[in-house]
Amino acid sequence: MTDTPEIAQKTPYAVEVEEGKTYFWCACGRSQTQPFCDGSHKGTDINPVKYTAEASKKVFFCGCKHTGTQPLCDGSHNKL
Repeated sequence: MTDTPEIAQKTPYAVEVEEGKTYFWCACGRSQTQPFCDGSHKGTDINPVKYTAEASKKVFFCGCKHTGTQPLCDGSHNKL
């Protein structure tokens, strides 16, 4: 296993989040439950990113794992 994240998909994941709920975004790209962590990062130096929703709304979690604003999409996938 490498410590470089895998690109899960080159578009963001649109997710309806609930205010006050905590989510763990997959930063390694290996999770089978994208965009959320399923523990597939074990054995790497990559860890999931905790996200707590400030409001109930749709957010866009990064799918390419190269965003500069983890865990949310910043458009980095357009440069891959």
